[in-house]
Amino acid sequence: MKRKLRMGMVGGGNNAFIGAIHRNAAFLDNHIELVCGCFSTNPEICLESGKSYYLPESRIYKSYQEMFEREVQLPENERMDFVSIVTPNLHHYEPAIMALERGFHVVLDKPMTYSLEEAKKLKAKVDETGLVLALTHTYSGYPAIKEAKVRCARGDFGQIRKVYVEYPQGWLSKRIELQSGNNAGWRTDPKRSGKAGGMGDIGTHAWHLAEYVSGLKVTELCAEIKAFVPGRPIDDDGAALLRFNNGATGVLMASQVAAGEANALKIRVYGENGGLEWHQQEPNTLTLKWGDRLAETLSIGSNAFMSKEALFYTRTPGGHPEGYIEAFANIYRNFALTVQAKIAGEQPNPQWLDFPDVNDGLRGMQFIETVVKSGYENSVKWTEWVE
Repeated sequence: MKRKLRMGMVGGGNNAFIGAIHRNAAFLDNHIELVCGCFSTNPEICLESGKSYYLPESRIYKSYQEMFEREVQLPENERMDFVSIVTPNLHHYEPAIMALERGFHVVLDKPMTYSLEEAKKLKAKVDETGLVLALTHTYSGYPAIKEAKVRCARGDFGQIRKVYVEYPQGWLSKRIELQSGNNAGWRTDPKRSGKAGGMGDIGTHAWHLAEYVSGLKVTELCAEIKAFVPGRPIDDDGAALLRFNNGATGVLMASQVAAGEANALKIRVYGENGGLEWHQQEPNTLTLKWGDRLAETLSIGSNAFMSKEALFYTRTPGGHPEGYIEAFANIYRNFALTVQAKIAGEQPNPQWLDFPDVNDGLRGMQFIETVVKSGYENSVKWTEWVE
């Protein structure tokens, strides 16, 4: 008999934004329950958070090292099955490696690691253990994006020629990292975020969406990145020209100083016969454009116009929004179904495997490495993808 998966958490205390998002998403389909965690490096916040999540004190740990050592000693029917790691980038690699070495599956926030070198080691460990690692590139979980991917893959638009993706935010238009009460501090500190700031934080989302929807791979790019806000030591804005493996070209833009914007992620893909357009702020609408007829507006919902692949991710009738939590939950659901199948000694349904994994994480770190290399050379120069 299948059972709920038992989840541990590293990070995600009640003073953190993204932890609650992960928990809400993980619990939505009733496949997962929280059983333990180390929720903060602050002992008081950690204990208070764990209690507010209705955990016994014996399963609220002072460090993730203690959590992994104690959990692996518990009986198999009690210990956690996987860990969700929701910490600053600097603290992704070590807990993920420790979890895999002790037989625990992993869900990890993006970007996957602090550096490309860490990403390569983490992929090697996943390959060695055969365990499952999911990466929360959230936007790939939207039903409209699943539909867009299917339509590109089956050739509705002919050969893909152009991909435009942009992700403007405005929340870092001022140097708010010098204030308290926000998470801008670590995101704008290269010692904690890694080589890239905005390009690592949201540029990786834009890059992943471009490859996921188009089905293509970036092979070269030419970038400009900079910090607009005086005194900020890491990029808060950038753009890149892209070359793809089929000869298509594209443009990626990511900015955290586009004052007045929230999360205005947008993608457009064009082939020889037509194209598509999707805006994250109107997630239930997919626009299809044609060279020989009028454009179509596809409203996402349980309707006959959608592919069976996209319908698998659709939770509500047409006219009811499929939102951010649901997109997050689609990643957790596929991850959970895959892990449950592995525990049962069964082959996962191929559709369940449609979630960002360690290979996407490695390519994300390759994107960061390449865009920083190109952007800081301060010249118009194409840079081959850093392997």
